[in-house]
Parts: sequence; C-alpha cells; structure tokens
Amino acid sequence: MANIHVSAFTYKAQAKANVLLSKVKVSANKELFKESKEEEFNAIWDTGATDTAISSKVVEQCGLIPTGKATINTANGERDVNTYIVDIELPNRVRIPAVAVTEFTAVEGSDLLIGMDVIGLGDLAISNYEGKTCFSFRIPSIECTDYVQKLKARQQAVSRKIGRNDPCPCGSGKKYKQCCGN
Repeated sequence: MANIHVSAFTYKAQAKANVLLSKVKVSANKELFKESKEEEFNAIWDTGATDTAISSKVVEQCGLIPTGKATINTANGERDVNTYIVDIELPNRVRIPAVAVTEFTAVEGSDLLIGMDVIGLGDLAISNYEGKTCFSFRIPSIECTDYVQKLKARQQAVSRKIGRNDPCPCGSGKKYKQCCGN
C-alpha cells in the first residue's frame, strides 16, 4: 500500500441532512480537449443513480462539446440525451478524470448528480452522529468498513476484565471509569 495515492474529503453539515450535497469543479476532459474551462457547481451524491449526470447549465458554463448520445431512463420515461467526457474535482482536490456523463434536467439546488460510477471508485461513509450529518469519501477503496466487526471487537474488549483506570476500549481516549464504565 506504500505506493497507492489515496485522496479523501469529509463534509460535515450543521444539522441532519436529507440530501448529500458538495461543491465540485467540472471541466472538459483535458486529454480530449486541451482548452477547457473549469467551473464550480453544487452536486448531489445519489446512490440511486447508476451514472453521473450534468445539467445544461454545466454544459453551457464549461463550454462542453458532446461526445455522443445515449438513451436514459427517468421517472418521466426514456429519452435521448447528449453525453460528455469531463474531469471532476471533488472537495479537497480529489480528482476524477475522464468521467462519462449524460445531460439531465437540473434538480433544484444542484447541477450534477454524482452516481455510482464515481461513488463505486472508492468508499462512501455517512453518519448522523448527534443529529449532524457527516459524509466522507475516499478513493481508491483501501479497506472494508464493517460496523458489525467493529461492534464485535468492542464487545470482546469489554468482556475481558478492564481496570477502572484502563483506557476505555471504545477508543474515546478517556479512562474506562469516566466513559463506558460509569
């Protein structure tokens, strides 16, 4: 793993969020189009979308040139749309080059839908701790996040005799008597 470059970002909302939103930068793929204008847009992270899609606003502001056509299925039925090859920069300079995207009708508050084609390149974690949504994405995937295994490990650590002044096995950094042992 020493030679693997891992990129990541975390977004923390001030309250519980019903939609995962982030800022992203989009430009025409630099390998295909040497002259490309990069612009920033709001993106929804949509685990229900197979592929990433961009609005006509993104197409216009970035001066994108279609690379083909595709038939997409939406809640309103099938339709033919333009396709593009774009470079996407997520927060914290997490770059994903050469993403094949389709054009869609914008969703209020967002000009991109980040689909499973991008999400599946890495790991996406979502938590709602203390009523505040936090989501984090890293690329590439470097390990399996298994909450069941973490609980089992914690239960095994608690089941062995723990001294009251020992570090708490939950990982809080507090003494056991001041954390889970009170």
